[in-house]
Amino acid sequence: MGMYLNPGSDLFEEALNSEIYVDKTEMVNYVNSVVCTKQKYMCVSRPRRFGKTMATEMLGAYYDRTADSRALFEKCKLSKSSESWDKYLGKFNVIRLVMTDFFNSKRTISEAIDTITLRILKELVKIYPEVNYDESDFIYSLRIFYQSTKTRFVVFIDEWDAIFREYKNDKQGQKLYLDFLRNWLKDREFIALAYMTGILPIKKYGKHSALNMFDEYSIITPMQLAEYTGFTTEEVRQLCDVYGRDFQKIKDWYDGYKVSNNIPADPNYALSEETGEALIAEQYSLYSPLSVVKAVRNGIIDNYWNQTETFEALLQYIDWDFDGLKEEVAILMEGGRVKVDITGYQNDMTSFETKDDILTMLIHLGYLGYNYQTKELFIPNQEVLQVFKTSTKARAWTITFRALENSRKLLEATWAGDEETVAELIEDAHDKAGNKTYHTEAGLSYAVQLAYYAAQDYYTVIPELDSGKGYADLVYLPKTSDVPAMLIELKYDENARTAISQIHRQKYPDRLEHYKGNLILIGINYDRTISNDSPSFKHHSCTIERA
Repeated sequence: MGMYLNPGSDLFEEALNSEIYVDKTEMVNYVNSVVCTKQKYMCVSRPRRFGKTMATEMLGAYYDRTADSRALFEKCKLSKSSESWDKYLGKFNVIRLVMTDFFNSKRTISEAIDTITLRILKELVKIYPEVNYDESDFIYSLRIFYQSTKTRFVVFIDEWDAIFREYKNDKQGQKLYLDFLRNWLKDREFIALAYMTGILPIKKYGKHSALNMFDEYSIITPMQLAEYTGFTTEEVRQLCDVYGRDFQKIKDWYDGYKVSNNIPADPNYALSEETGEALIAEQYSLYSPLSVVKAVRNGIIDNYWNQTETFEALLQYIDWDFDGLKEEVAILMEGGRVKVDITGYQNDMTSFETKDDILTMLIHLGYLGYNYQTKELFIPNQEVLQVFKTSTKARAWTITFRALENSRKLLEATWAGDEETVAELIEDAHDKAGNKTYHTEAGLSYAVQLAYYAAQDYYTVIPELDSGKGYADLVYLPKTSDVPAMLIELKYDENARTAISQIHRQKYPDRLEHYKGNLILIGINYDRTISNDSPSFKHHSCTIERA
């Protein structure tokens, strides 16, 4: 048994002997299905506390040819799940690396890579002293060991993304590391399986990845590993039964992460080849294993999140100065949901260009849940909400929460047709949006959208809706039938009635025929003239009609 080569089954056996062990061994069946195939590259990313390391230890014990783990797995669900459950049991040389052991401030990235290759080769030579290898050529040496022994390697890389946390700004070193992994693993006949775990998915440069041979099983798209991503509802219920805990209280505090298996729920996305009917994804409601285990063992429902990360870890990201970020965090803390575009995120800790990049990273860190079908994110449970509350006690956040309260008042005043209150609240919000929004209609549109940001709970916002005879400035389409649609037309240095007249003249409501009888038309004007003789400067007016 080595430190990196064939480390054995001790850690898996330790897990089996623990007071609480939730059996996830059936995931071996899926991993076996990709071994020695073109799909043998797996990158499993999920937040801390979600059992990534335990899964790696279990898989390592299964594949390690020196571990003699049959007796361990015969006690587990795996042995009862399939007649061929032991197809690859003890068949490979296992290399297991925990990258935080190598990447730290005492080494350069190049030195860390040299250390990795040297230690692996040293352990291989101890096991196979008769093999002639080349210490200066890592890839060539692995090929020689494979040809001499006819035994392939299964490679486990835990905390693969540690380099992007420890060396955040060393772009050249990061590229060197990614090139090392690609050269070692890609299209190598001596690799039976390459299995990486981390918090972040594969690092992207633009829309591409240096490790594009990997399939990614993330907290956003866990695919076939969905039920193994954390504790399922049924697993938590069983633990509560055994320990006599109140399942509903545990659920209320820790439940909330939602994931689907590999079959999409969108009927436009996947149809059965046999019947032509829509394939429905199996949905899993997941819990953080660490929090549940502590709560069940101790009998105390508490915030265990802060035992592994401080609230400052969240604060450093939600305090970024991106337009609308704080407002959307405030909506989330009020129980709302926010649309997010996850496609631009570069999968690191520094390359943030929009608020969506920050929010996407918070999904991967476990601070936010994500609905893949609706593209909406949310705070998953009460435990994480407490972290947000602790992180937003500063005065700047008090101002944000007050603005959210005003935004909700604005929405209610609009529904009630209270033109005077709507004008006052928009004027106040516009003033806080800054002088840059006072010189163009586009600037006014931005300020109005900011004022109405609480509407995200109820509406899909469409700026510049094409009506066929022009463009309606802002349209709010309701997500449910219990709120009216809203059409907003903006003017400056004119009057609100002129805006309403344009709505009718251009027949904007024709595009919203479906909402007839449940549609509010809103005209908003502000006077932007800068003059001592113009006391109405920055004054807003509003006219509201129902259609």
